[in-house]
Amino acid sequence: MKFNVLFAAALMAGMLSTQATTQNAPGAVGTNANPEAAMTALFGDPPIVKGTGFQIKRSDLDQVVSAARSNLAVANQAAPPDLEITVLNQLIAIQSLLQTATPADQAAGKIDADQQYAKLLAQFRTPEEFERLLKARGMTTDDLRAKALQEAVAKAALKRALNVNVTDEDAKNYYTSHGADFEEPEKVHTRHILLMTIDPTTRPPQPLTTNTVAAKRKQIEDLRKRILAGEDFATLAKEYSEDPGSKENGGELPNFSRGQMQPEFEAAAFALGTNQVSDVVTTMFGFHLIKVLEKIPAKKVDFTTAESDIKDGLAQLKIRKLAPDYIRKLRTDEKVEILDANLKSQDEQVQAAQAAAAAAAASDVPAGTGK
Repeated sequence: MKFNVLFAAALMAGMLSTQATTQNAPGAVGTNANPEAAMTALFGDPPIVKGTGFQIKRSDLDQVVSAARSNLAVANQAAPPDLEITVLNQLIAIQSLLQTATPADQAAGKIDADQQYAKLLAQFRTPEEFERLLKARGMTTDDLRAKALQEAVAKAALKRALNVNVTDEDAKNYYTSHGADFEEPEKVHTRHILLMTIDPTTRPPQPLTTNTVAAKRKQIEDLRKRILAGEDFATLAKEYSEDPGSKENGGELPNFSRGQMQPEFEAAAFALGTNQVSDVVTTMFGFHLIKVLEKIPAKKVDFTTAESDIKDGLAQLKIRKLAPDYIRKLRTDEKVEILDANLKSQDEQVQAAQAAAAAAAASDVPAGTGK
């Protein structure tokens, strides 16, 4: 079950989605993986928002927007035109709420952040694999944990301020009435070898020359023959694969279900039996060989496992309903000022639209009817 949260969770979600679908987005492969750092080097890192006790820099915004774009690309979705201002408003909300946090909020936030981090880390085969992905994104585990902690403390402060509480009975009732939400689909655990037929350092990635592609096709076919003759798949992946996200781990990928990978890759993986090796599979990124390590049957998540997520999700639904008015007041109290002229103009439009929608809802008249 998934809930959309109020805050900028795109950063952590982007880490997981990029890792889980290495073949599915050009940004997940290649050496130019930290464009925001390059922009900072060229143009500096000016503050774009200031408020009582805090400021937000351009790099803070760029990092979360970049992660959000990666997350959307992995899901084959276009980034909405208002993504940047939406993320900025979430960051403003987090920083504003942090100014109101009590010691109890900080303690609750730490527990929540530690749990979320543990869940994320569990999706990776080894801590080293996780650290390699973060490094490719220009981050460290300390960076990610600090941002997750800020978000969790802000969430605790908001729940306290709005007096949001979800009972055990609420959670059980939701689980009972939404059984389909807790069905986990069949998954497959694989290794792969990728020989790229695009140049991932270009934006957008450009195809390699015809001769180079033909040479790589011959190379991948030769690798398949060597595997079928008895050579170790993982050893060859470490030596030849051009997927930096899985190469050092012998080509091993996290478990995935249908709908998470490129269609050609997914179809081949689910058609194989355990320990079988695929024919050459062609995707938009290049040529793959796939070996299935395990097939994981569909199952239903039990209530004990799901309880924490259910409570968090139900709390978020209540928060989403009550929070806008509170956040607007908090921004006024903390004298929040957007310093970037373009972002300020966008924010004024957003605030005006929200105020109009709130007024229409209060009068029970649909916005834009003119009545």
